[in-house]
Amino acid sequence: MLFDDRRDAGRQLARRLVHLRDEDPVVVGLPRGGVPVACEVARVLDAPLDVIVVRKLGVPYQPELAFGAIGEDDVRLLNDSVVAYSQLTGADMASVERRERAELARRAQWLRRTHPRISLSGRTVVIVDDGIATGATARAACQVARAHGAQRVVLAVPVAPRDTLVMLKDEADEVVCLELPTWFDAVGSWYRHFGQVSDAEVTELLRRAAEVARGADAGDDPPLRDEDVLVRAGAAELAGHLTIPENPKGMVVFAHGSGSSRHSPRNRYVAEVLNRAGLATLLFDLLTPDEEIDRARVFDIELLSRRLVDVTAWLTRQDDVPGLGIAFFGASTGAAAALTAATDPGVEIAAVVSRGGRPDLAGPALAAVRAPTLLIVGGHDSVVLDLNRRAAQELSGETTLEVVPGATHLFAEPGTLEKVAELARDWLVAKLAPTSSAPER
Repeated sequence: MLFDDRRDAGRQLARRLVHLRDEDPVVVGLPRGGVPVACEVARVLDAPLDVIVVRKLGVPYQPELAFGAIGEDDVRLLNDSVVAYSQLTGADMASVERRERAELARRAQWLRRTHPRISLSGRTVVIVDDGIATGATARAACQVARAHGAQRVVLAVPVAPRDTLVMLKDEADEVVCLELPTWFDAVGSWYRHFGQVSDAEVTELLRRAAEVARGADAGDDPPLRDEDVLVRAGAAELAGHLTIPENPKGMVVFAHGSGSSRHSPRNRYVAEVLNRAGLATLLFDLLTPDEEIDRARVFDIELLSRRLVDVTAWLTRQDDVPGLGIAFFGASTGAAAALTAATDPGVEIAAVVSRGGRPDLAGPALAAVRAPTLLIVGGHDSVVLDLNRRAAQELSGETTLEVVPGATHLFAEPGTLEKVAELARDWLVAKLAPTSSAPER
């Protein structure tokens, strides 16, 4: 079985855990990849969502191979067989542990700043990850849960090697796993889409779960539409996800970067922030699965921009969209497609936002862009920053360049993706609903 993405895995896993609803459980995800899975489980079980912060100790020359793990409250575990096989010295292990302890402390401080720890004392605790390889991280998480007073520990994952799961049965009172392959390569090979999960997405999922637990939804009203869609663009049929909140202020169409898709966790995080600000969003795949195989198409800006125009035309025919201003949000190569599409006479685009974009790939179309354009670039993404500075001089319409300090190309550093979302939100609300005030920062 292949899972579409972590949310799909979480929904499938939740169906195997419904018997736990009567135990008043707490669901805890292992940051970062386990949290989107855990969020779906918590929703089905109607349970609070938290995290257990643990860090894998990777062999220096093969970081994906764990020789141990550490967790909050000074939990430390070693896999003696991996240590022996890898011929690690005490100095090797100490160096890795120092680095990972610093990262554990940073991540725990970051997460607990906005999400206080939920008490596990006397509770059934469901520990969820997106998969298990060596089991070191899962073992540490089980021990941390016990240290925090869990009465019963359930370990639940979509996929794990059979032999590893056998070793973990002594760590948990119950182990639930959907796929138990005898031959196991990597967790990511069991997912069609397995992009990195950012700190920002983790904190957003925890925030939304906390609001639901308090009896409030993520917004004041349920969305008018929040559904998967199929969009006809020429001869191609493209998969997408459309969200239209109550009383939308405008519509934002996302164009993902090369190698990404509508499942991009960064774009999804930004889209959720925009939805809370009253903006509708459409995230869709620029290419079909068969087309993605041809790497040349990934950089075919003419094709990608044409798809964006076709999808925008489809949007205007939807019952809930007429009268809404439409903007584009492009990432990486998707930004070039967005800028190019914005010049097409067949669409009327109110604004364009570029995140870590490659506007240079838009070529001569840059000078023809009239829509107000916001270029957001990481301060440490030096090559792309230089390209955006040049593009800002070529764009003839209103243009703003915002540099996010300390950010690299993917905005994976703490707080940087949140800054991107804030900048995009304020810009788009102002351009799509000029009579409305942008949300306070």
